[in-house]
Amino acid sequence: MDIAVLSGMIILVMLVVLLVAGVPIAVALGVSSICAILPILNFEATVVTGAQRIFSGISIFSLLAIPFFILAGNIMNKGGIAVRLINLAKLVTGRTPGALAQTNVVANMLFGSISGSGTAAASAMGSIIGPIEKEEGYDPDFSAAANIATAPTGLLIPPSNVMITFSLVSGGTSVAALFMAGYIPGFLWGLACMLVIYVLAKKNGYRSTSKFTAKEAVQVLLQALPCLLLIVIVIGGIIFGIFTATEGSVVAVVYSLILSLFFYKSIKWKDLPQLFKESAEMTGIIIFLIGVSSIMSWVMAFTGIPTAISNGLLGLTNNKIIILLIINVLLLVVGTFMDMTPACLIFTPIFLPVCTALGMNTIHFGIMMIFNLCIGTITPPVGTTLFVGVRVGNVKIETVFKQLLIYFAAIFVVLLLVTYIPQISLWLPGLMGYV
Repeated sequence: MDIAVLSGMIILVMLVVLLVAGVPIAVALGVSSICAILPILNFEATVVTGAQRIFSGISIFSLLAIPFFILAGNIMNKGGIAVRLINLAKLVTGRTPGALAQTNVVANMLFGSISGSGTAAASAMGSIIGPIEKEEGYDPDFSAAANIATAPTGLLIPPSNVMITFSLVSGGTSVAALFMAGYIPGFLWGLACMLVIYVLAKKNGYRSTSKFTAKEAVQVLLQALPCLLLIVIVIGGIIFGIFTATEGSVVAVVYSLILSLFFYKSIKWKDLPQLFKESAEMTGIIIFLIGVSSIMSWVMAFTGIPTAISNGLLGLTNNKIIILLIINVLLLVVGTFMDMTPACLIFTPIFLPVCTALGMNTIHFGIMMIFNLCIGTITPPVGTTLFVGVRVGNVKIETVFKQLLIYFAAIFVVLLLVTYIPQISLWLPGLMGYV
């Protein structure tokens, strides 16, 4: 048997076995990759090669954006912006049927984009809006489902760490272009869920009694404006070339610190060490994943696994629609048992060559992939956002999941639109000259 084929079989089989056995994804990646190198090199060379790949994989300047965006997100999560964004969302949704659930959607889109975390959005919004919805007679399962289904929208609406990861693993795709490309798909996801809520709310008679006077509306806008300015300053600065994504992440940290410490006064100086610690722990996990995935990327390139899979898929059919549908289904399945970052690191090198062979733009593929993996965060068995939403909503997963099915149908329709209509992802980057 050819050594390259043997190494390829080792990495695939061991990775599956270790994941099924419950081994942490980073460890599974590292162990399976090292074992796959052993038939190629001796033990000493294998260890040296593995260490070199990890070092080179994380010695990239643009990766500095990840810890800073994580820190900024944690500061904003603890900085008291949730209530202000919820009030702004109430103002936007008005008195439409299911207005509180509609508020939840808009607030998730705003808060998720600022925090960069679907789980943070589900936790913050579910714990604040959920009790209010219960008081107004909303079914808890209905409320929890609306919260869970829309929490991942902030992962598509920038800034988003997974987009930075994709930029790295795809060979340097523009982060600014990916940020711009995520807006319309993220908004469409939210709008599709708002339509579902409208229909269900009319059927169940859910209406809101909240009403703002002109003075209250102005006050709500003024209170939320500093939070929204973070998005404008950071994303605007990156898009217009004022600073890089890495520099923008530092700006986000400084701005969020000033806002939380001096303007809202919701964070005290004594809280900062704990915030730094939590951010460092999360950063360590992600950077270690990126490092060990660099070993796997090297092995896969040597063994020709991406090329083999690409040739295999293209050999099945030359119909672009069918191939993209197959890739979507595979990514949806992957997303049910694997977190976004490792899935992005593993499957981008596999599916990107297939899609580029079909003439697909790398930015378009990135958004399609991230959209798929976002769905995975709200599906069992490893849907972290799903479990957080169920916990804060104090409901059972089996009853909520029944409610989620109609949302999944609406989200899947949007996924197909994103997949087969490139301009949904590419129109905004095209306006900015990235395409």
